[in-house]
Amino acid sequence: MSEELLRAVRKRCKKMEIPLVGVANVERWKKPQFQPWMPEEFYPQSIFPQAKSVIVIGLPVSLPVLETSPSIYYRELYNTVNALLDQYTYRLANFLNEKGHPSVFVPRDGYFGIKALLKNPVAFFSHRHAALLAGLGNFGTNNMLLTPQYGPRVRFGSVFTAAELAPDPLLREELCTRCMRCVKMCPAQAQDEKDYPEGLTDKKSCTAYSAKLASQGISPCGICIKVCPVGEDRKLYGREDGSIYSRKDRFPEEQRAWKHVQRYGGL
Repeated sequence: MSEELLRAVRKRCKKMEIPLVGVANVERWKKPQFQPWMPEEFYPQSIFPQAKSVIVIGLPVSLPVLETSPSIYYRELYNTVNALLDQYTYRLANFLNEKGHPSVFVPRDGYFGIKALLKNPVAFFSHRHAALLAGLGNFGTNNMLLTPQYGPRVRFGSVFTAAELAPDPLLREELCTRCMRCVKMCPAQAQDEKDYPEGLTDKKSCTAYSAKLASQGISPCGICIKVCPVGEDRKLYGREDGSIYSRKDRFPEEQRAWKHVQRYGGL
């Protein structure tokens, strides 16, 4: 029955054009993948006691749009992806409910806004850790989850379900190349190489910089996920040469396009 249900879930995801889908059982939260691990109150079964499995979906962030960051263009893309994640996970949860398996979606962000993050830079559930435990990727120096397909340029949403679904295998291949581009190019200086491999980021510095961009209408930042060399999407867009972001004398057409976008839409 669980195999049939899982096939139905994947079929539904394919119909909604969701490229990344993974499943973790809730027992995986009890087995820390690294230290420090999250407190038990952040486990899915602590939030939804009936939970037996977590379905995680991922939607890509288009690299050419991200490359204009910080900009209104990237802000609109970010909001669009978030809205789709909420809609898709809501629909998946209802799909499972209709089949008799109590399920709930988890909102993509789960916080009021930048002011809430400045007060406490933690949400009530981590989709990134869920994606790790669902076998979709592993963490990089920038404290983001890296995937083979899109590197860190992907956002995740989750569904808690009482259905007992077969979990996907964890991704054992270490994706982070430790190039440290994310550390060197962080405008908030919120990262430190010595924190690798836990990828601990100074959340207050990162959030403070995001608040500055938000006041101009062009948040989030996105620099650390833009410069990451990991991901098949870099080949798709011809972005395998990372010097495109550090050498302004190279790729002049792209540089002009980014500057054009950045001149409009913000304050």
